[in-house]
Amino acid sequence: MSSSSPRSPQIPVVVLAGFLGSGKTTLLNHLLLHRAGNRIGVIVNDFGAIEIDAMTVSGQVGSTVSLGGGCLCCAVDASELDTYLETLTRPSARLDVIVIEASGLAEPQELVRMILASDNPRIVYGGLVEVVDAAEFEATRERHPEIGRHLAVADLVVLNKTDRAGDEECARIRQAVAETGSTAAIVPATYGRIDPELLIDPALRPDGEEKARQLTFEDLYLEERAAQDGHGHDGHLHTAYESVDFDSDVPMDPRRLMEFLDSRPEGLYRIKGYVDFGAGDPGNAYGVHAVGRFLRFTPQPWTRGAPKRTQLVLIGSGIDAPALRKELEGCRATADAVAETRQDAAHERAMWGVLRYVRQPGDDA
Repeated sequence: MSSSSPRSPQIPVVVLAGFLGSGKTTLLNHLLLHRAGNRIGVIVNDFGAIEIDAMTVSGQVGSTVSLGGGCLCCAVDASELDTYLETLTRPSARLDVIVIEASGLAEPQELVRMILASDNPRIVYGGLVEVVDAAEFEATRERHPEIGRHLAVADLVVLNKTDRAGDEECARIRQAVAETGSTAAIVPATYGRIDPELLIDPALRPDGEEKARQLTFEDLYLEERAAQDGHGHDGHLHTAYESVDFDSDVPMDPRRLMEFLDSRPEGLYRIKGYVDFGAGDPGNAYGVHAVGRFLRFTPQPWTRGAPKRTQLVLIGSGIDAPALRKELEGCRATADAVAETRQDAAHERAMWGVLRYVRQPGDDA
């Protein structure tokens, strides 16, 4: 992304779900250890422990503790969720993402509903991540048939412990996920190790904010891990997914782009960036945030003197990157479309499909 692009102040809230023993806490610890400078807020919807910075943080309902490096952890009941989201989204916390680790027996849909219905203007839904124990999937489904319902609404499925399940078993699980009607991206993992960039954008700090500092436990841990592994297995986590960068100095046709977004393919997990709709709204860049089937546009004035352009990043698993890039190229406005839009006194006719996804005060997403 260009450093001159406007940025949305909203903080993504990610729900991390999965039945007992699936590896949620292991995955969360991995994210905290590989946060690459991001400030993470953690809400634990259960009694439990998170290990980070060479210590164990034991959560009690109603408590907030520091995880070091600006990260915070809360342990709450679902009824307290809004209160703690309000605490974690205060400007002084300067968090980049909030992760809610749901109880192993929780209904993740309820947490998602609460996030979407929240009146907190500083948050945006960051997706439902369902962690599945590949080695115990059939046994889990027998004990908890509701797993099908959870998978059907997940935005990302992490197929964990694949080292303990064969290729045939993993293929059967993928088929079972598809049979729920899910279009979620499915990413294999061992020990909960997924690339943090699936959930967390690279940290962007103002110049001078991250100056010379002492080595943290995170730095030392990563150095030691790299030395032990040679080049480090974690460096290859990105092979589980693909990303597509799209950059255009030609405005996008709102109708064509909405057709693309409304029919985005299976496995396309995230879309982020900024869109120039040209004469459709010459004064604003449109921040786009899509995760799974969730979509939100956030219009904001162009930065004075900055070039107007569309910059998008698409992330998914099993996607056809060249085909997606070609489709986006086909969403550029033609000369005729630009002229037609300029002549259209009611610009909203061209922009209506986009404006449906701009949240207004009081909306219940």
